[in-house]
Amino acid sequence: MLTTPHPPPPPPPLPSSSTLSLSLSLSPSLSPSSSSSSSPLFLYPLSLSPSSSSSSLGSSAADLGHLPDNITVLEGESVVLSCKIDEGVTHKAWLNRSNILFTGLDKWSLDKRVSLVNSNSSHFSIQIDQVHVADEGPYTCSFQANNKPRSTHVYLIVQVPARIVNVSRDVSVNEGDNVNLFCLAVGRPEPTVTWKDQKFGLVSEGEFLDITEIRRQQGEDFECITNNGVAPPARHKVKVTVNYAPSITEVKNTPAQLGKMTVLRCEAMAVPSAAFEWYRDERRPVEGDNTLSIKNDKTRSLLIFNNVTEKHFGNYTCLAYNRLGASNASMLLFRPGAVYGRGTVHHVGGFSVGVAAVITFSISLLSI
Repeated sequence: MLTTPHPPPPPPPLPSSSTLSLSLSLSPSLSPSSSSSSSPLFLYPLSLSPSSSSSSLGSSAADLGHLPDNITVLEGESVVLSCKIDEGVTHKAWLNRSNILFTGLDKWSLDKRVSLVNSNSSHFSIQIDQVHVADEGPYTCSFQANNKPRSTHVYLIVQVPARIVNVSRDVSVNEGDNVNLFCLAVGRPEPTVTWKDQKFGLVSEGEFLDITEIRRQQGEDFECITNNGVAPPARHKVKVTVNYAPSITEVKNTPAQLGKMTVLRCEAMAVPSAAFEWYRDERRPVEGDNTLSIKNDKTRSLLIFNNVTEKHFGNYTCLAYNRLGASNASMLLFRPGAVYGRGTVHHVGGFSVGVAAVITFSISLLSI
């Protein structure tokens, strides 16, 4: 609300009947969307009773419209309130609620943002710069014409674009935990808040998003979107990381030719990424054997045989682990046609398979 000092007693009370024309214009420099410097509005004199709504000032003012109109402006913009009058007006004033802003050329308001734009025989206009939410409310233009006091009213609505004021930070949880996200927004009018699942496109209405016993597939970005139609929606993404123990996804028995290079592969999915180790008969095969090497990345480990010899054939175990647990799998490096235990390796459709070789998967927790 605009404030004023304690002035001398105001003019005599003004009757509530009016047919004064009031118009609003947004400052062109602050309102790029405006097509002109002013936009006449038909305003409803709020104080008029039904019996007086058709009253006229004769030559002192144009007729008012019969429908109520509010003036809407964005916070931070400038707004011009204008009374359209003529030479018959002898006294005039602008008021905000019960506070006098201007009487004629005299400024009563202490607010530097309020200024007189026009005060002549045809217009009596004031401008409010950098409009605040507190400026919202009723404004009254009062005047005296032909010794008859009259007034008209308009309600100023201040809109504020939706913005996010508090939102969850990125979170890291273990698979099976519950996740609770929040996104708080403000604006005028009251904004809506929506959570959007970036991976699957699912939408949840409301400030809070609750996920019960989250699964690894749900680890992703969740976007909070708030909108009140005043400006483009405000957005913020929250990253949810789901941690889980390694799970070996691909192993296979591999045929090898003497004197050739061969690779055993072990792939595992895990968050955080798994570390890998290779074993043969409870020992690490690369120890003391310069013909072997291991290459690891985030999801895969390769056991590389640079020059296969007879001693390399047999069963190998890949171990993948992180702080949440471990997984291991066994695979066979075999020579085509050789017999291992009760099984024999055969060629089927050009692809070598071990009939008696069984790939086993087991999961054991490690104390890390």
